Amino acid sequence: MTKSSVQALYHGRYLILEERDGWEYVARHHPVAAIIAWTPDDQMVLVEQYRKPIERHTIEIPAGLIGDQADSADESMLEAAGRELEEETGWRANALQPGMAVPTSAGMSSEWVQFFWASGLTKVGPGGGDASEDITVHEVPRSEINAWLLEKYAQGYAIDPKIYAALYWSQQRN
Repeated sequence: MTKSSVQALYHGRYLILEERDGWEYVARHHPVAAIIAWTPDDQMVLVEQYRKPIERHTIEIPAGLIGDQADSADESMLEAAGRELEEETGWRANALQPGMAVPTSAGMSSEWVQFFWASGLTKVGPGGGDASEDITVHEVPRSEINAWLLEKYAQGYAIDPKIYAALYWSQQRN
């Protein structure tokens, strides 16, 4: 199959609205890294933050844009994954290994997320994100995570489905 031409309809700071063969979709200026992190006590590291597009607090795995800041424009995806994990959660990984790369919403966006496995975690700070973020860190025991997520959903939180992919892949690795 040959690729057809793309027409840019709008350029924003982080997103582009494009059209290909009559199909409008959103593209990102920067790739995304998402980190699957389990503490030494077998707790999944999750983050909570308010997301303006859906006007709700969400529960997510740590993640972030690569190269979106001037001081990190040249960093590799692996470096960015480590930075994002520490910045958002206060946990530092001794090792990061790439996992799957997956589309986030193939009918609406050309965005792909690269997952990374974090291992050998050490708590080095409080987390909470950078100056533009207000992140709450949650460390949820594996044995309680399903009930915890259902409770957060019942409380009105949006649950990012990347968590469920991370849980599935975590089961496969054990």
